[in-house]
Amino acid sequence: MDTGKRVAGIVVAGGRGSRLGGPPKQWRDLGGMTVAGRAVEALARAGLSPLVLVHPASEAAEAAQLRPGLLLVPGGATRSDSVRAGLEALAADPPDLVLIHDAARPCATPALIARVVAALDDSPGAAPALPVTDALWRGGSIVEGTQARDGLWRAQTPQGFRFDAILAAHRAHPGGAADDVEVARAAGLAVAIVAGEEDNIKVTHPGDLERAARILEQRMDVRMGNGYDVHAFGPGDHVTLCGVRISHSQGVLAHSDGDVGLHALTDAILGALALGDIGQHFPPSDPQWKGADSTLFLRHAGALAREAGYRVSNVDVTVVCEAPKVGPHVPAMKQAIGQSLGLTPDRVSIKATTSERLGFTGRREGVAALATATLVSA
Repeated sequence: MDTGKRVAGIVVAGGRGSRLGGPPKQWRDLGGMTVAGRAVEALARAGLSPLVLVHPASEAAEAAQLRPGLLLVPGGATRSDSVRAGLEALAADPPDLVLIHDAARPCATPALIARVVAALDDSPGAAPALPVTDALWRGGSIVEGTQARDGLWRAQTPQGFRFDAILAAHRAHPGGAADDVEVARAAGLAVAIVAGEEDNIKVTHPGDLERAARILEQRMDVRMGNGYDVHAFGPGDHVTLCGVRISHSQGVLAHSDGDVGLHALTDAILGALALGDIGQHFPPSDPQWKGADSTLFLRHAGALAREAGYRVSNVDVTVVCEAPKVGPHVPAMKQAIGQSLGLTPDRVSIKATTSERLGFTGRREGVAALATATLVSA
């Protein structure tokens, strides 16, 4: 989404989800990511930057696991307080526009977000909504009356605004608003209604998690890629494999640090994205990559996956060499790769094998690695 303007996003994750039961709903698993994580990724996939997550102060650890580069802001006692905290965090370097999104809405699409942003060309505020089509009743356990549905809408998020206008509106508001449209209207701002989406549900009741999972599954796109790399041994006293320095009687001949494991894995992710190979992104002829830490290459590939709307689901690396011994270093390798890609250790596989003394690896002339990466649409 190229608007020529800076469009920031704020995800509000302060709710407790008491109607859902169990742990806070924003941290519940939804197809391998948390509910809040999917809400954040929805804005990221649409190109919004920077992204702010407003979270309960007691849940900073959960918030920190969502996405690299996410600006984390402790929330307030009410939703209005939390949104204002997020806006104030952006005020020092204000964007042109800001979209404010509920963490409990994990299924927003790039098309929906683009409609909200486009509407801000002609209005200081814009929000998605769906017209009420069902008959409306008033009452408790019995029907006591009916309510006309003409002109009624079901509000959704993200709700978008020109940044300076909504910041001023929140600063002037006494608090207690149901949403940011109410705050904006209290300040005299016009808010355009744009077409919402039936699938942009708010996770509130127990069945909503299952429904959200079905919606996301229908959209899911799975990609796989393979990578291979080899380096010859040369003078030196160590090799770097899968992000871990290992003492050895030789080093490797390479332009960067020669980490065949990370090079193969980087190529696997780039292959899944159909974006060429590591040499195209980091040419060995370029002196700036001389001796470079290969985690830089891997993080770059992971960032490209996120920008394309994918998350790395799991990776599998096989190192082929007679020496050094890889097994003792596997836990550290899994941690290093996990940190670079935002994966837990159970989604990182590291294996080692020999070539039964056959070929260049069998003659101890070098080391090789093969890797596979699975990417899933976020």
